[in-house]
Amino acid sequence: MRKAQRHQVIKDLIHQESIHTQEELLGRLKELGVDATQATISRDIRDLKIVKTPDLNGENRFVLFQEMTVPSEEKQAASLNQLIQEHVTKVDTAQFLTILHTLPNNAQLLAAALDEYTLEQKVATLAGFDTIVIITKSVEDAEELAEFFLSRL
Repeated sequence: MRKAQRHQVIKDLIHQESIHTQEELLGRLKELGVDATQATISRDIRDLKIVKTPDLNGENRFVLFQEMTVPSEEKQAASLNQLIQEHVTKVDTAQFLTILHTLPNNAQLLAAALDEYTLEQKVATLAGFDTIVIITKSVEDAEELAEFFLSRL
């Protein structure tokens, strides 16, 4: 099977099923007659920009990153608001920094969405396991951003 065909099968599986691990994905592909190695699947996941996000049961599942960040500004804002509501637990400031505390293992997902969204106060974002640091140019910008996030909790 060609790479493009395998990629389409992977996308279809991720849309139709809740796939939680590479091993689970590999097993489902084998059931569908797709012969691939763990290394191939790992590369496919990277190429397709597949990320993990918590499902309704709190288990991490595979999703396509571009489907999380919708191009339309209105949909993008709605998506960001939903991510903030679902993942942010606390908002702090420290001088010109806005600090977002998230549920465990959710900071990078939210930071990636923030990087796609235009916030004029934001200079850069740094994400860890459960914390995002947003660097701004001033104390006022940090406070404005904190208010932005707090209003969406």
